[in-house]
Amino acid sequence: MKVLIAEDEVALQESIVKFLERDGFVCESASNHKEALYKIDLYDYDIVILDINLISGSGLDVLKTLKKEGKKSGVIIISANNSLDDKLEGLDLGADDYITKPFHLPELNARIKAVLRRGKYGGDSCLIYHEIKVNTESRQTFVNNKEVQLTKKEYDLLVYFIVNKNRVLSKEVIAEHLWGDHIDLADNFDFIYVHINNLRTKLTKVAANYIKTVYGMGYRLTEE
Repeated sequence: MKVLIAEDEVALQESIVKFLERDGFVCESASNHKEALYKIDLYDYDIVILDINLISGSGLDVLKTLKKEGKKSGVIIISANNSLDDKLEGLDLGADDYITKPFHLPELNARIKAVLRRGKYGGDSCLIYHEIKVNTESRQTFVNNKEVQLTKKEYDLLVYFIVNKNRVLSKEVIAEHLWGDHIDLADNFDFIYVHINNLRTKLTKVAANYIKTVYGMGYRLTEE
């Protein structure tokens, strides 16, 4: 899962990034209002952690832009203000949750996972696609109730495919989502083929081949 941390306190921003990356998230950061707007316009995120009081502008304006552009990111507002008005305004604009500084990083992580469950995962911590079951809490994958050992990137790929089932995903989109925003500057994306081929090989030993190549476009998880 890919997260944008829009926070102008550098020490806090770095602490959040370090903590979430240890838990398997791909993290990008923005230190001011302008950078946050630029990144949400250019890239897609599963979660946006958004400080209300960003340098040079309000995080609420970033939230308005997210909703105006139809982005599907889950949004968690963070603020030093324990103000009911700020909280209500953020929630009315479409934020999914609100946390007040100071907070413990494990609490923020728990809230992120709760937002993902409600949004991306359909209210459950387990993703199920036919005989494949993925437990997003333990990061384990099962086929017909038998565990399949996947690497971190193979697991991330499978979750991304299930969440976006029947949607064609280009190599560029997959690379950006699982390796970070600036991977789009890579000379080629051959490494994507390697990871997808490894995932296919492991799954097709025990399940149907659901990951299809759409020639000239990318890949799709489908029964067709």
